[in-house]
Amino acid sequence: MQVARRLPVVTDATPAAAAPRSVRVSLTDRCDLACLYCRPSRSDGYLESRLDDGAWRAMLEGLAAAGVRRVRFTGGEPLLFRSLEAVVAHAVELGFEDVAVTTNATRLAARAALLRAAGLQRITISLDSLDAARFARLTRGGRLDEVLAGVDAALAARFDEVKLNAVVLRGENDAELADLVRFAWARGIVPRFLEVMPVGEGARLVPDRLVTMREMRAQLAPLLVDDTAVADPDRGPARYVAADGFVRPCLSKDDGASARLAAEAGDAGAIAAAVGRAWELKPDGLVWKGCTEETARRVSMRAVGG
Repeated sequence: MQVARRLPVVTDATPAAAAPRSVRVSLTDRCDLACLYCRPSRSDGYLESRLDDGAWRAMLEGLAAAGVRRVRFTGGEPLLFRSLEAVVAHAVELGFEDVAVTTNATRLAARAALLRAAGLQRITISLDSLDAARFARLTRGGRLDEVLAGVDAALAARFDEVKLNAVVLRGENDAELADLVRFAWARGIVPRFLEVMPVGEGARLVPDRLVTMREMRAQLAPLLVDDTAVADPDRGPARYVAADGFVRPCLSKDDGASARLAAEAGDAGAIAAAVGRAWELKPDGLVWKGCTEETARRVSMRAVGG
């Protein structure tokens, strides 16, 4: 029996709720890659200070107290955060119903089993090309073999779910979509293709490099069922928590509420209050134009865990 496969390409926006149920937690702004759509160069600078382990534990406790049920750890590159396994384990202990990580997988081969043992449920791996030379160019020096080893390690660790993310750029990897799909499906992985966002560095690329969702679906039509894309409940659009202890209700603005002092003091209640203040600043989706707003160009995708 032949089973039709479904390929997530885009998800519909979900209406605002009374409080956020899911967040992205950017544990570090550091990254060992410098992807063209994310960073201007490898020497673009980093935050001067970051939360310590105790503050991150308090941050998670505050998020749980605020009603958050799903947490995704990002960066920069979260595997550069030395205590990632301990932070994951603490999130699991707090009872978050979904704990996930997004990674470039350059360091995943050595840590996949440890993360699984800590209780990590799901993992998403960024993989923009299967061609080693193109991958190195897109990431400014990344090694494809390291990432593929990370993919293998993630599968061996038997996470509940493994996904691949590919940002599609015209004239770069836009001819690889079918190859990436077959690579993923052959391994039981869900592939996802992302439009380059007009945020930070991505804003420079949009005029010439944007490949729209409609174009991607047309190219992949022979591999897709003829059906409407369906959003995963509570998985998008995501809410973001930056590496400096700042809670952001929207990726495209720098508005929000600081929870740094509360996190460093271990005050979960104050963190929950900061989440509430940030949520009140969430833009009205009826008038707010999101990534096309001028404020989006001033946001650092690497720093906020995009």
